[in-house]
Amino acid sequence: MTSNTSAQTLKIPRFKIQIINRQRRFSFQRKSVSLFCAAVLRSLDQPTTTLSVALVESREIRLINFRYRQKDYATDVLSFNYGSDVIEGSPFLGEIVIAPEVAANQAIRHHVSPEKELRKLLLHGILHLLGYDHESEGCRMSRLQTKLMRRKFFTDGLPFITQVPR
Repeated sequence: MTSNTSAQTLKIPRFKIQIINRQRRFSFQRKSVSLFCAAVLRSLDQPTTTLSVALVESREIRLINFRYRQKDYATDVLSFNYGSDVIEGSPFLGEIVIAPEVAANQAIRHHVSPEKELRKLLLHGILHLLGYDHESEGCRMSRLQTKLMRRKFFTDGLPFITQVPR
């Protein structure tokens, strides 16, 4: 790990959510991110589980995207399901990798706040970890994502971003 990497695992009833910050451009409230992920998992009736969220630089997600998907560009979110792994006695759902800088640029294009875009990407990543795939069942995943984005936890949660660069 590099010196700008920091990780924290929060235990929320039924869930352990690790937040790894490997980027410097945005400051995040890890607890808010963890509470949001737990709310999504609860709303989908998920059992006790562990989840990891990594916030990375655009350059890093581009390398990951190329390595695992042979796509040579910085994407917004990637999800990695590790099958039946168990961490500290809890099933490990997988890892979501997000590039906040890419998300912020998309937010500008979509005329939404970076906060809303990041929430949407986290939700999207969790759905992928749970087996939803927009390429094979696009309408079903899209409908569920839209439905969850209308929920109170999506719109009224504590903010993730504590500092946005100028």
